[in-house]
Amino acid sequence: MNSGFEKPISIHDAINQIDRRNYLLPALQRQFVWNTEQIEVLFDSIMRGYPINSFMFWEVTDASIKNNLKFYEFLKKYRQKYNELNPEFVTKGSTDFYAVIDGQQRLTSIYIGLKGSYAYKESKKWWRDDEDCLPTRTLYVELTSELPEDNELKMKYNFQFLSELDVDQKKQKNENWFKVGDILMIPDRNALDNFIEENGYFDHKFTKETLRQLWSVIHEKPLINFYLERNQDLATVLDIFIRTNSGGEPLSFSDLLMSIITANWTKLDARKEISELRNQIFALRGREFQVNKDFILKTCLVLLNDNIKFQIRNFDQANIINFEDNWPQIKKAIISGFELVASFGLSNFSLRAKNAVIPLIYYIYVNSLTEEINHPLKMIEDKKRMQKWLVISLLKGVFGGQSDAVLTRIKKVMLSQNQMNSAVVPATKLVPQQFPLEQIILEFASDPSKNLSFDDAYIDELLKTQYESSEAYLILSLLYPDLDYFNQNTHKDHLHPTVFFKKLKVDTLPISEETFHYFKDKLYWNSILNLQMLNGSMNTSKNDASLMNWVEHQNIDLNTQLIPEKVSLDIMNFPSFIEARKELLKAKIKNLV
Repeated sequence: MNSGFEKPISIHDAINQIDRRNYLLPALQRQFVWNTEQIEVLFDSIMRGYPINSFMFWEVTDASIKNNLKFYEFLKKYRQKYNELNPEFVTKGSTDFYAVIDGQQRLTSIYIGLKGSYAYKESKKWWRDDEDCLPTRTLYVELTSELPEDNELKMKYNFQFLSELDVDQKKQKNENWFKVGDILMIPDRNALDNFIEENGYFDHKFTKETLRQLWSVIHEKPLINFYLERNQDLATVLDIFIRTNSGGEPLSFSDLLMSIITANWTKLDARKEISELRNQIFALRGREFQVNKDFILKTCLVLLNDNIKFQIRNFDQANIINFEDNWPQIKKAIISGFELVASFGLSNFSLRAKNAVIPLIYYIYVNSLTEEINHPLKMIEDKKRMQKWLVISLLKGVFGGQSDAVLTRIKKVMLSQNQMNSAVVPATKLVPQQFPLEQIILEFASDPSKNLSFDDAYIDELLKTQYESSEAYLILSLLYPDLDYFNQNTHKDHLHPTVFFKKLKVDTLPISEETFHYFKDKLYWNSILNLQMLNGSMNTSKNDASLMNWVEHQNIDLNTQLIPEKVSLDIMNFPSFIEARKELLKAKIKNLV
């Protein structure tokens, strides 16, 4: 039989096909990405008779495709971060089935709305896989009345994903909500009429019409209109997949590359491996580093390929096999790189450009340092150089915009260093490596947009950085490089405590109006000029003590804490203190960079 459009089926029939595993997802497909709002709008569209576009299925009959290509079941209970991957379904030796080429997001959404669940994190909650952080939600529709016409999503029917607690609260308000999936339990129109009568809905026009329309669009109307592709040539199907996945929720280039990798890895499950890596990075020391597929694929290219651009030719079969063969070492290097960044005291908030970590990962990978780079007593000076590179590159925004050229140039510097070491050191000896900070700085010295130098004007702007800024921690970690970021918690701290400036009123001190405004200006008391970095215990000991008392009673070393000498630390001398500290910090930064 030829390929072509088949007789449309109902949503109820499609759900049954998913349950029987007659509908599967090929490895080419990316993960489920729709949010609850998109699903709610989809159900509103279905109820209102709006087109939901056709689907494309691929009838898989060839034994070699069943044996060699990965297929997955539909995701039925989505749980943000903790259950986002489709379970693999082994098709070797199985009967024929249909693979969804176009329409995965819509079909998964329909299934979740009718028979599954959707759990996403509550705001202001710490990540934990429990009902407090991620309450399980199922789809409901309000039966009382339609939504106002001016609602933002232009919906008529009020579909919402609700937790059990949400439902209880709505019942207490006498709101009438119907669990959408319960419509599947009503087999025919007689049973539907009985349900309406038993619940006293016959006299409620909107309620009655809503239930009848919901039953009709799920059980009766042939809304799943699909094109069936019967060609068993994988290359042809791949081309169809690329073409058909250009609409709807856009298929990014990294999604396509990820699909190709997933389809071609034979020993490992690429989806599972990359998802697990992302979760491991997220959980490192509670820093919540968030990396995406693009970052991981880019890192693979930098580590193993001369050309690091996102191009199809860089993901040919030979390269993909090379990625898989080296994946265990790549994975260790990436984790070690982020563990190192965590030891510098940085978090996802302060690590604004993730690509800045790739040179560190490359250095760790090519020099086989995964086992020692994060040892607290090893490579101490080298780690300081790596920390300085990371902080300076982040502050200067080196990775803003297109970063391929920057990564290529840094890789060239590192390759050159390795080649020089190999030329002068016998192969039987260990090559003493050192992160090439100076060489990288020299490489970009003449580049006006990427140079790593700090002139006076730039330093002056840095020193204005406010306590709340993500850059504040970076600047302070540059100024205080000798703190034990590896073993201790480190905190930003105001030298002269904030409580004084916040409570200061115009008649509190015998000072001029001009001095009062100086004291109240956050440019001085809340900027780097009045900030220091402390380990956790020192910060606790300081609390809201005045700077003068803290220095005196705790025997604080002024030089270590970058506190100017020969300047009174009395709060009344605050303007002079700030001017003196500004000069001290400028000199320190110039010396460091």
